[in-house]
Formats: sequence, structure tokens, C-alpha cells
Amino acid sequence: MILITGATGHFGRLTINHLLTKGTHPGEITALARNAEKASDLKELGVKIVVADFDDIDAMKNALIGVDKLLLVSAVDLSKRYLQHENVIGAAIAAKVKHIIYTSGARKSDDPNSFLYDFMEAHIKTEQLLYKSGLDYTILRNGLYMELIPAFIGDVISSKTIYLPAQTGEVAVALRSEMAEAAASVLLSSGHEKKTYNLVNTKAYNYSDVAGIISDITNEPIQYVSPTKQDFLDALLQAGIAIPQEYVNILIGQANGEADLVSQDLVRLLGREPTILKSYLAEQYA
Repeated sequence: MILITGATGHFGRLTINHLLTKGTHPGEITALARNAEKASDLKELGVKIVVADFDDIDAMKNALIGVDKLLLVSAVDLSKRYLQHENVIGAAIAAKVKHIIYTSGARKSDDPNSFLYDFMEAHIKTEQLLYKSGLDYTILRNGLYMELIPAFIGDVISSKTIYLPAQTGEVAVALRSEMAEAAASVLLSSGHEKKTYNLVNTKAYNYSDVAGIISDITNEPIQYVSPTKQDFLDALLQAGIAIPQEYVNILIGQANGEADLVSQDLVRLLGREPTILKSYLAEQYA
């Protein structure tokens, strides 16, 4: 039995879709959700639904009984993320789950002085907990989702400008849907125990590249302007936009060369080259 946490979220649902596409019988999949109603479409497909919350250890233990492989999709609440992961892993040990696959974060180092550390700290601690758990584990270090690029850059067709404090820093964005496909492949195959995979693309891009690609696609002149961190924060404040500091630091980390990690891991798990940024942006802006 495979159990997927966060089954009503983007990554969990995509992983379930890939499992079904790859021929997994719906009865072999359990979807964990906090709200059964939101998982009703999965129930109609024949997927088993269990309702539990990461904060409720007893409910998690009950949900995990009989589970062989657990995909722990990282919790969304950054302030509670590690404690919730600790609860799930503890419940998995008690329920004798054989193998945990965990969606962590791609990074070049675990340096506490890194601008990415606030965002990565819970991931780093969760990985350390898995190392000591005695369970088989696989760590999937997900990079920045390609699908987030349009949200990051805003309405560039109207503004004609990408305004982000990432300077010339690069990031190897990959499709969330392909990372989820890779997770499904790990769940359905063997030989991944005690391994860590960097789910990032084979090429990194900066936002000047993004501006150039969109310009070519739309025949509109899109410029990239990289302000200082403070000027960027001031512009957000003036526009009435609130962004958590951790997410601003992702951009600053990119500016400092902390996000340009590339890897062939996604190629190996997919059995093909991942989608390139130009192809994705062509679909979005053509």
C-alpha cells in the first residue's frame, strides 16, 4: 500500500495521477487529506481516503497502519513544518512503515548563513531525522517549480518589465508535474533506499534569460530590472503586496549564486530530458 500525504494539494494530487497513469490500481493508493470533501474526486476513482492532520499523532498512526511506502509531501506551514514532519515520521516508525519518500528542498549547502537557510531549515532537520529513523528513506530535493515563474514575474505583458532582486543569479527550474512523475517512479520501483535526488533541471537560467525568451515569443520588448533588496521591499509595500521574508530571501539567495544547482537526477528518474523553460513559457505566452 502506498500512502500520499497532501493528496488534495498540487504535488500530492499530481503524484497520484502519475501513479494511476503508470498502471497502479486505485485500491493500492491511500490519499491522506485533512478534508474528505476535497478528496471526493479521488474517492470516485477508487483511491482510499483517510482523514488525518499532521498535528494529530494518534490519527497519523492509525492512517499509516498497513502502509508500505509513504510519500511525505512537505508541510506548507513553515512555522510548524519540522514539528509536523517529526509527528509523521514518529507515527511511521510506530506503524512500521517500510519506506518514506520525502519531498525536501534543493540546495547547494546547509550553511546557516545562507539566504536560503530559513526556507530550508525544516528540510535539513527532517532529513537528519530520517537518517536516524531506522527506516528506509529516499529524499527528493525539489527545486523551484517552473510553474511559479509567471507568478514571480507578474504581468510582464502589461508592464514590459521583470522587477526582481535576483541580479544575474540563475536557477534550474523544473516542472512540478515532472517532479511528481519522478516521485511516482520512485514509489513504483526499487533501488532508491538511502538515496537523495536533486529534482532540478539540467540547465539554469536567470531572469534576463526569462525576459529574452518571453520577448522572442511575444515579439514584445521585455526588460529585466534587478533592484536592491530594500528597493524591492519598498516597491512591494507601495503596491500593497505582502510576501513572506523567506520567499524574498529565495531571490536574494539566487542573486548570491546559491540556487544554480543543476543535475541529471530528473533525467534518470523520468527516462527522458525534462521540459525546458523555453517550451513551458511558449505554452504560457504564445
